[in-house]
Amino acid sequence: MNRFVDNLPPMDLMRSEKMTFVQLIIPAESSHRAITYLGELGLVQFRDLNAEKSPFQRTFVNQVKRCAEMSRKLRFFKDQINKAGLMSSPSVLQSDIHLEDLEIQLAEHEHELIEMNSNSEKLRQSYNELLEFKIVLEKACSFLVSSHGAVISEERELKENVFSIGNYVETPFLYEQEMTPAPSNHSGLRFISGIICKSKVLRFERMLFRATRGNMLFNQAPADEQIIDPISNEMVEKIVFVVFFSGEQARTKILKICEAFGANCYPVPEDISKQRQITSEVSARLADLETTLEAGIRHRNKALASVGGPLTIWMEMVRREKSVYDTLNMLNFDVTKKCLVGEGWCPVFAKTQIQEALQRATFDSNSEVDIIFHSMDALESPPTYFRTNNFTGPYQEIVDAYGVARYQEANPAVYTVITFPFLFAVMFGDWGHGICLLLGALVLIARESKLSTQRLGSFMEMLFGGRYVLLLMSLFSIYCGLIYNEFFSVPYHIFGASAYKCRDNTCRDARTTGLVKYREPYPFGVDPSWRGSRSELPFLNSLKMKMSILFGVVHMNLGIILSYFNAHFFGSSLDIRYQFVPQMIFLNCLFGYLSLLIIVKWCTGSQADLYHVMIYMFLSPFDNLGENQLFWGQRPLQVVLLLLSVIAVPWMLFPKPFMQKKLHNERFQGRTYGVLNSFEVDLEMEPGSTRQHDDEFNFTEVFVHQMIHSIEFVLGSVSNTASYLRLWALSLAHSELSTVFYEKVLLLAWGYDNLIIRLLGLAVFSFATAFILLMMESLSAFLHALRLHWVEFQNKFYHGDGYKFRPFSFASLTEDEN
Repeated sequence: MNRFVDNLPPMDLMRSEKMTFVQLIIPAESSHRAITYLGELGLVQFRDLNAEKSPFQRTFVNQVKRCAEMSRKLRFFKDQINKAGLMSSPSVLQSDIHLEDLEIQLAEHEHELIEMNSNSEKLRQSYNELLEFKIVLEKACSFLVSSHGAVISEERELKENVFSIGNYVETPFLYEQEMTPAPSNHSGLRFISGIICKSKVLRFERMLFRATRGNMLFNQAPADEQIIDPISNEMVEKIVFVVFFSGEQARTKILKICEAFGANCYPVPEDISKQRQITSEVSARLADLETTLEAGIRHRNKALASVGGPLTIWMEMVRREKSVYDTLNMLNFDVTKKCLVGEGWCPVFAKTQIQEALQRATFDSNSEVDIIFHSMDALESPPTYFRTNNFTGPYQEIVDAYGVARYQEANPAVYTVITFPFLFAVMFGDWGHGICLLLGALVLIARESKLSTQRLGSFMEMLFGGRYVLLLMSLFSIYCGLIYNEFFSVPYHIFGASAYKCRDNTCRDARTTGLVKYREPYPFGVDPSWRGSRSELPFLNSLKMKMSILFGVVHMNLGIILSYFNAHFFGSSLDIRYQFVPQMIFLNCLFGYLSLLIIVKWCTGSQADLYHVMIYMFLSPFDNLGENQLFWGQRPLQVVLLLLSVIAVPWMLFPKPFMQKKLHNERFQGRTYGVLNSFEVDLEMEPGSTRQHDDEFNFTEVFVHQMIHSIEFVLGSVSNTASYLRLWALSLAHSELSTVFYEKVLLLAWGYDNLIIRLLGLAVFSFATAFILLMMESLSAFLHALRLHWVEFQNKFYHGDGYKFRPFSFASLTEDEN
């Protein structure tokens, strides 16, 4: 057996890549270039040798700060370009620009842009003030003309009008015109005009009314133009108001309220000629400011366009430089302070490429001292690294979501590529729904090059990443749908005529035997005549339930067989003799035997009750089976299988802890030294290992650990087999839901001779198919298939306590790292 396994060809994904622990001694003058070349290669994972130091105590902290500051400036430029609505067009940029030159350029561009933004903001504020003044002049005139006849000669022009902007109040505009020569008369009617945001006008009017106790007249009119807010750059609707009042105290209160609500007040003369004169002056100034603003925007856009061209290249360059200095901070200076010492992991196959990159770095940096690169022994376990592609990557992510594989243990992703979409399809079997999923997967694959460069949402990114998983799930769904003979729950005679006919007029209304077989069986899948018959549900229930058990036993056996490959690979004969063998015996003596009975019953057409057979195999193993006997010698076979399953439990429990204790005594008490097998090294990872407990073997802990594993396997064999019945349950639920939507929605609507009802029924059926069957049911089947792999399959052999190989690579850098 061992010789046969050794001669098997290796699988790329079956074991993680062989790793080696390496040390690099890099001269200071070539360190930056060496790390840069290693980042381009992306095959070295550095270990942090300065973990005890804070980020501010590291050697290259100033360079990291400079890169972070440049990243901030670049993000500022990007935000400004996005606000301006400009498209960053790529331009040719010299690739050998130095970081110092780039830093100077960015500082100049930032200073220029900040100055232009400040000037633009001041001009915009002045423009808004003049525009508001113009609107107030136009709107307030109608209020003043209508109130002029009411006050007649008692009215006089404002003694003083207030001009309020922002958080301060000025009174530069004073108009005084005595209508009657009475200097001591302060009872004349006054007014304050201004403009306020539309959202505040109701609360503003209410506050004015309360403050003046109703002794005021408030007129308002909407502004004809929206005004740009210089802070948020959004258009704001405003209302022009004129408040008529009497008395100095009322004026003071109104001005304070205007200031509190952010209302801008502007002086409006009562003389029509003065109004026209001021309006013309304001219009002229507005035209000049508008021209100046447009020229400023053109100049600013031109400056942003000059930055936007190389912006992407600059961001990538700064991102790379920052990651290089972050990696250099993980290295240590030697005692001479002339060399940097680094340690890390790399794949064995990449050693030649790494050495070539380091030699190139030495040559390009004109260093007189070569970089030393050599392997070392390491106490810690190596990281796990699988070389994947677009097709195998998503399946590896499914496995890694449960736990990263221990170094070089068997990788479940090799088998998950097939078993995961197949088990999904068993629950989702409908070739009509499978075609819908296939179309979606083909669209994602056809647009792969375009979508891979776009920023997608979280859901779409997950869907796009699993496009090949979706492809296989759809293909297997079509295959299982053809076996179930369901196309949106409708059966078709695809592979020939049915083997059955109805004894009565209709099978559904049959009172005697519903179906009578009159020819050879249907060549592929379920006979379409079962659909709608009286015995449809019992037949499909029995078929899918037994099929689920068969798939489950095969799947669990595969997991146990992989545990043998693990034990053989690591040279652990204890695991083979006292774990693999009893587990295979226990599982197959019970549930393997059940699977055999199912197949024999299918082949012979027997009416034996398998529930009765399995229950009384434990309760009365020596009783006569009677009509439940499926083959000759079944009763003695059951007795033998039951005895073997009982023997397998102590076989799993007792020998392994005692053998481990014996090995420990031979190694540490008898002091018999020899070549350390890899299985003995693997024992050190278990609880009670010598390394973990300073050469102390805790037999009690090891025994309890083995007892927990044995009980978990024995109970898990029952519960895991029952767990595979979810394949039957979800398949039945999917089929019945499809039937309900087809018969109770589509066919029911089609029974009416009304186009609107038919279209409505078709719309409801399409909606239910798309959102309930294709989305919710597919998500449910996906999660259940995930559980079957994580719990029922992987717990037989998979430890999942490793850690990923995360090399320093420029390709893995993202914009978030800025």
